[in-house]
Amino acid sequence: MFDRFALAVERAWFQPPKLLLLLLPLEWLFAGVTALRRAAYRKGWFASGHPGVPVIVVGNISVGGTGKTPVVIGIVRALVDRDLRVAVVSRGYGGSGKGVIPVSADSDYRVVGDEALLMAQSTSAKVVVAKDRLAAARYAANQGVDVIVSDDGLQHYALGRDVEVVTSDAKTGFGNGHLLPVGPLREPRRRLASVDFFLLRGGQDPHSGTAYKALQFRRLSNGETRSIGAPGFGPKVHAVAAIAQPQRFFDSLRELGLTPVEHRFVDHRAYQVDDFESLSDLPIVMTSKDAVKCPNELEVDAWVLDMEIEFPEGFVNQLVDRSGLAKKNTGQKSEDRR
Repeated sequence: MFDRFALAVERAWFQPPKLLLLLLPLEWLFAGVTALRRAAYRKGWFASGHPGVPVIVVGNISVGGTGKTPVVIGIVRALVDRDLRVAVVSRGYGGSGKGVIPVSADSDYRVVGDEALLMAQSTSAKVVVAKDRLAAARYAANQGVDVIVSDDGLQHYALGRDVEVVTSDAKTGFGNGHLLPVGPLREPRRRLASVDFFLLRGGQDPHSGTAYKALQFRRLSNGETRSIGAPGFGPKVHAVAAIAQPQRFFDSLRELGLTPVEHRFVDHRAYQVDDFESLSDLPIVMTSKDAVKCPNELEVDAWVLDMEIEFPEGFVNQLVDRSGLAKKNTGQKSEDRR
């Protein structure tokens, strides 16, 4: 019942507000609290801190569905490719863990959160979760890293940052344009004027547009991979998605020539075996974020669509420069050559 209600609210945010306008007084209250809170950090009324190494915050001003996690993974991989030692800090949304927790590829997503586990499995970075991101960042800095990437920490002002990267989606935009709870916005759109980089998934601007590239299909049970052009199944498949904007995933399957039977679940849903019991008649395709939450005892033919993000030309170089990492990277390579 709750899942259906949550999905209905999420859909309503991306349509004219109608009945949600009854919640306008709550939106005004939220807007006032948000503005006051940010001002309090800016003026030093609330304490903030910095871990001592460059911090890149990747976040958004709206709730979910902007491609933030693939951006984080893409940035981390790009920095690692430049021989930088990278850590990711995350709140560990949906996880039950307490305190500061280092995440490994075999951690339990129910403890550390699905996104943190996905990042640990998808990159060689150190991943640390804590509700207190500053504490997580200080822990990571003590591990000898060169740079910290904060996942979804745009509004976590207690953590000082050197660069802010905001993600959005060209199709869904900022929904109905209202702040929570009437719309999906966490902060007003004018907040974008103060960030360093704005990345728009599906955008056509060469300076901000990003795109997803499908890499392969990967069998969930044994890791077998098959090419995008010849997966050996289909065209009809069950498509399962517990992400903020599942239609993006379903459309990507159609672009690959598949005919998905759509199954939407609320974002971050913890899958149960019975979620898949009626889907055994066709192969199942899901996102990598869904895959980390599937029960080990799942007995269906399930596949993961592995994808990677394509950044605007020059973005990573600009990010490295803005973060102050260019000199660090050059110095490190010089040391390596000695």
